[in-house]
Amino acid sequence: MMRPKVGLALGAGAARGLAHLGVLEVLVREGIPIDYLTGTSAGALVGGVFAAGADLLWTERLVCHLEWEHLVQLVVPRMGFVRADQLLQLLRLLTKGKTFAELEIPFAAVAVDIESGEEVILQEGPVAEAILASASVPGVFEPQRWGGRLLVDGGVLNRVPIDVVRRLGAEVVVAVDVGLEETVTQVKNIIGVMNQSFEIMQREIARFKAAEPADVLIRPDLGRLSGYRLEAAASIIEAGRVAAEAALPAIRQAVEEKTPTAAGE
Repeated sequence: MMRPKVGLALGAGAARGLAHLGVLEVLVREGIPIDYLTGTSAGALVGGVFAAGADLLWTERLVCHLEWEHLVQLVVPRMGFVRADQLLQLLRLLTKGKTFAELEIPFAAVAVDIESGEEVILQEGPVAEAILASASVPGVFEPQRWGGRLLVDGGVLNRVPIDVVRRLGAEVVVAVDVGLEETVTQVKNIIGVMNQSFEIMQREIARFKAAEPADVLIRPDLGRLSGYRLEAAASIIEAGRVAAEAALPAIRQAVEEKTPTAAGE
């Protein structure tokens, strides 16, 4: 019996995006098929690493010991306060240096051309560089050059790329949204100002943009946890597990409803 193709859309959220690891762990453990993957920013990072065949438990152990100084370097600002050479090297390691054509699962990362304002769907070339472009928060990270374009974080236009995974061919879409709730956040420095401004912008875009709904939406309970809290990696991943386990009945039902019957309906 033919089953519908299942796609996973992983949303932006900085360190909160580590919840995607917990979601993926549950889906793999429970035998939920993943035929297509899309991601924006942190979602592109986790999705790209998974599509490249990285071991989830090993990756979880790694990120639980990471600190920001292992990943980025502050620079005299020209186009961003942070240079991500160390992060790029880690991404190349985690993706095993693969190109999109070598991935085990079809994958697309979402970025934005900061000069034209256009959404850019990355599906060719080295995966690590595409992930970094998708995750380059404007003003914080330096924009990334890609095929003559200057790319920044895809969350500028498309925080949870549901429409993109449908275009890849997914018939059942499971989306994971790890964005911040509307809460009062204490801001202590210029990086915090830019990050909070970006979060507010993303929420407003999501509110007014007519987005195609997912078949199943997973929203891990991360409370007011800041996207900078790498030291909270273990609890963020666990929140993803809990949310995915709660969503399993809905996912199975969505797959069943779109599975043709033996009579060919």
